[in-house]
Amino acid sequence: MSAAQGLVVGVDVGGTFTDIFVLDEAGGTARVVKVPSTRGEEARGFMNGIARVAEGADAIGTIVHGTTVGTNALLERKVARTGIITTAGFRDVLEMRRRDRPQTWGLRGNYEPVVPRDLRLEVEERVLADGTVHTPVNLAQVEAAARQLLEQGCDAVCLFFVNAYANPINEAQAAACVRALWPNGNVTAATEVLPEIREFERCSTAVLNASLQPVVGGYLTRLESDLKDNGFGGELLVVQSNGGVMSRQTACDVPVRTALSGPAAGVIACAAIARAAGFPNVVSGDMGGTSFDVSLVADGEASLSAQTAIDFGMVVRAPMIQIETIGAGGGSIASVDAGGLLQVGPESAGSVPGPACYGRGNTRPTVTDANVLLGRIAAERPLGGGLLATMDVSLARAAIEEHVAKPLGLEVHAAAEAILTVANAKMAGAIRVVSIERGHDPRKFAYMPFGGGGALHVCAMMNEVDAVRGIVPRYPGVTSALGCVMADMRHDGVQTLNVALSALDAEDLLARIDGLAQACQERLDSAGVSFEGIRESIELDMLYVGQSHTVRVEIGRDELNRAGIETAFDRAYRAAFGRSLDGIAVRILNLRYARIGQRPKFDLALLAPTRSEMPAALGTQAVFHGGQWHDAVRYARLDLPVGAEVAGPAILEQPDTTIWIEPGFAGQVDSLGNLLIARQPSPESTNVGL
Repeated sequence: MSAAQGLVVGVDVGGTFTDIFVLDEAGGTARVVKVPSTRGEEARGFMNGIARVAEGADAIGTIVHGTTVGTNALLERKVARTGIITTAGFRDVLEMRRRDRPQTWGLRGNYEPVVPRDLRLEVEERVLADGTVHTPVNLAQVEAAARQLLEQGCDAVCLFFVNAYANPINEAQAAACVRALWPNGNVTAATEVLPEIREFERCSTAVLNASLQPVVGGYLTRLESDLKDNGFGGELLVVQSNGGVMSRQTACDVPVRTALSGPAAGVIACAAIARAAGFPNVVSGDMGGTSFDVSLVADGEASLSAQTAIDFGMVVRAPMIQIETIGAGGGSIASVDAGGLLQVGPESAGSVPGPACYGRGNTRPTVTDANVLLGRIAAERPLGGGLLATMDVSLARAAIEEHVAKPLGLEVHAAAEAILTVANAKMAGAIRVVSIERGHDPRKFAYMPFGGGGALHVCAMMNEVDAVRGIVPRYPGVTSALGCVMADMRHDGVQTLNVALSALDAEDLLARIDGLAQACQERLDSAGVSFEGIRESIELDMLYVGQSHTVRVEIGRDELNRAGIETAFDRAYRAAFGRSLDGIAVRILNLRYARIGQRPKFDLALLAPTRSEMPAALGTQAVFHGGQWHDAVRYARLDLPVGAEVAGPAILEQPDTTIWIEPGFAGQVDSLGNLLIARQPSPESTNVGL
């Protein structure tokens, strides 16, 4: 990125703070900015942050945005009024789902589809599973259905025809018909978003995309307009859930790919930081105000999944970084249930009214209140960003006393420590889900916390899962914004093959790959971004005949023949299940293709400390830990030079987070400014063999 291109700015809009990472490669500097988010008016908080980046937006060359607008809209069901036009007999696919239920073992459950039944209209058309057009689409019915949906106040529409993945001609004709009369561009054809077998997943993904187009598209259009009014003439890019970035226009066309955008950017940054620090295997934990998002990076690469559920029944089938989310953030509320058990989350106080110590009306205790009462967060020095000037310890004490200490018969500090113990256990459980349950031993992984609250719990997490090392990034509170700057541009394509491996036509497969490559390259070209290089990823969804779940098989172009594919499948199946099933026929269900435009990378050494001498301690702070009080030494973390060592108990403060180093642990600053945390040898172990 040349000086002529100006600053490169990553922006992650969270529920509490809008985090900004500013890279000036020409000047060889990087800095962070943190401002309060404006819930419901995210663009305003965004622009407030941009105003602190430079005197004018014309100094910025590229802005890469990680957004939660789409995710929040889905979770809160604040999406556009949307209609569906579908094949006769299939209007209830969205509601039937996979015949699952909110509570697997529950006798009751409730589910309300994003699109009510009266807005799901049927028309005559039918394509068979082999692609044969059995019944041409009745365009007169399509036009009438579209007009009816407009009369019923729909702002967006989704066309979903059964088996259109095998032959999209009917759906394409219907989409053209609707677009000719629809007053805006909020028209989604399911096969344009997901040309893949399995009707519920295709329908759900397409419907959610349609319902998000007015929300996300409107937000990004307003944002771009505000930026241009302030002199911005560069590229506005948006982070996808697969960890890549896309152009603003692509994000408006396919907004469903922005789900989990911010957390995905954080994982990309974690992977890059860990690789540079010499730890290719790392578990990341993003602890914000409401949630704890966990992901696993193995051999330097983040794990991708084919689909996820934003909420029950709201399935999005698109490549996404595997992220496990639980309600265990700084604002998670602690309570004692009817059985006398201490619970933490999933309910959260959020940023408004916030934890009890914020003094904004909440009287129930949160994880942040426990950390404040125990001295791990200094009440007079809250996290930066201008949200608070100070916090009230007495309010935190009163909330914990009333709602936890008295019901459990505990002293108030013991009750606060119990809150953290339960929260830590929940977070450790999420780490085990992404590691042990997927065949990885967490004892062979380092643990990297980020988010505003993650570093307060780094030693506890290391103890819970026996991680080999803790890695606290230079700027934990803005890691997702850093990931925005680091992410490559990526576009994915998929086609259903549904063919026996023994009947595979290798030339046809290569032609399909080339077709997907061309379509993805056109998307890359349309962004107007220069790349240092282009790479591709080819995968096949494969299974044994009789199975319903597939294994994703990475394949190289030199393996695109039956023998090569069979060998690759056997390798992938053994890695997943420890054995293969000899003598059973194999099928290829889907072809997946990704084309990645590699954006210029910056040297993480830009984040390294420039100071050479050890600073004086800021003093000590009383911290309650393990049932007793400790005098913890305090340092300004960003003033620590490379090589500095700090033994616990210690508190390291910086504008975007606080790091709590427990007794028995020590941290050392590496050459990139990361704090590497390790257990200290016990006195007993140092005498062994003497």
